[in-house]
Amino acid sequence: MPKRLPIELPDHLSLANLPTPLQPLDRISERYSLPSRGPRIWVKRDDLTESGMSGNKLRKLEFVMAKAQGSGANVLITCGGIQSNHCRATALVGARLGMKVQLILRGKDPGELDGNLLLDKLAGAEVAVYPDEEYSRDLEQLFEKWSEVYQSHGDKPFCIPTGASDGHGIWGYISASEELINDCAEQRFEPSHIVCATGSGGTQAGLTLGCHLLGLQTRVTGYAVCQNSAYLQKKIREDIAHWMELTGNPLDLNFLSVLINDDYRGPGYGLAGVEVYQTIEELARLEGILLDPVYTGKAFHGLLQELQQGNYQGVDNLVFIHTGGQFALFPHRNHFFLTVE
Repeated sequence: MPKRLPIELPDHLSLANLPTPLQPLDRISERYSLPSRGPRIWVKRDDLTESGMSGNKLRKLEFVMAKAQGSGANVLITCGGIQSNHCRATALVGARLGMKVQLILRGKDPGELDGNLLLDKLAGAEVAVYPDEEYSRDLEQLFEKWSEVYQSHGDKPFCIPTGASDGHGIWGYISASEELINDCAEQRFEPSHIVCATGSGGTQAGLTLGCHLLGLQTRVTGYAVCQNSAYLQKKIREDIAHWMELTGNPLDLNFLSVLINDDYRGPGYGLAGVEVYQTIEELARLEGILLDPVYTGKAFHGLLQELQQGNYQGVDNLVFIHTGGQFALFPHRNHFFLTVE
C-alpha cells in the first residue's frame, strides 16, 4: 500500500513535471560505497522538475504562488545571489503566470549576462543588484522599498523570502517526501538516509517534517553550502514552527531530528574548491548527471568523502536529492579541466 501523509495538502499550482525519476548511481556506488560496505546510492532527479524552471525551488513555488494568486498580487518580489536558482525559477514562473517580477540580488554585477542571470533577464524580470554588506544589512528595508515602488504605480506586490523557505514553501518537500518514499517502495526498499544540499533550509525542513509525519525512521541530513550548523538548525526549526502556526498542527520540535553536516561548505556561498569541480566532472562522466558548484556539487562531494570515511557502513540504501542548479555551471566554466590526468 502506498504511504500517505496524515494531512491534506493546501491549495497549490501544478508547475512541475511530477513525479520525478528515482534512479540508482551504480557506478558511483561501486567506486565509493560498496567496497567499504556502504549503501547503494540513489538519486531523486528533482533537476527534472521542468527545463527552465528546474530544481527544488519549483516544488516550493507551487504552494507559494497559490498563496500569491489568492492574495490578488500581480508582482512578485524576491531575493538571492547573482546566480540564484530560486530567483531564476521565480522569474520564469512569473512570466508563465503573467506576473511582474522584481529581483533583489546580492553581490557584484558581473558586467555580462550568464547562467541564471541571463535567464532572469530573458524572462523579463527587473533586477536590482546590491553589494554583499548592504544586502545583508538592509534586506528587509529593500523589500519594503520595492514594495512601495510598485504600490505607488497601483500594483499589488507579494514578497517571497530567500529560497521560498518558510511555512508556505516547505509544503513542497513535505509533499515530495511522500512521493519519494513511494518511489522507493516500488524499488522494494525504505531509505535509511536522505541527503540534500542545504542553503536556505526549506528543502531539508520539508523532508524532515515529511518523514516525521509519515512515521519513518529515515534520517535526513543536509550538507551545508554556506551557513554553519547552528544557523541552519535555528532556521529549519523556525520554518517548521511557522508551518505549525499556519496549519495549527502542533509538534514537539525537541523530538524532531535536524541533522546538518557543515564540513564541506568551502570558502563561502557560490565559492568552491578544486575538489568540488573534480566531483562534478566525475559524476558527469560516470553517470551522465550534471551537478552545480554552488549547491549539489558541494553536497555530493561531501557525501563521497563521508562514504570513503566509512560513515555510512551498514546502510543498505541512501537517496541523494538532486535539487537542480545546472545553469550555475556556466559562470564557473574556467574552473573545470584544470588538473592533469
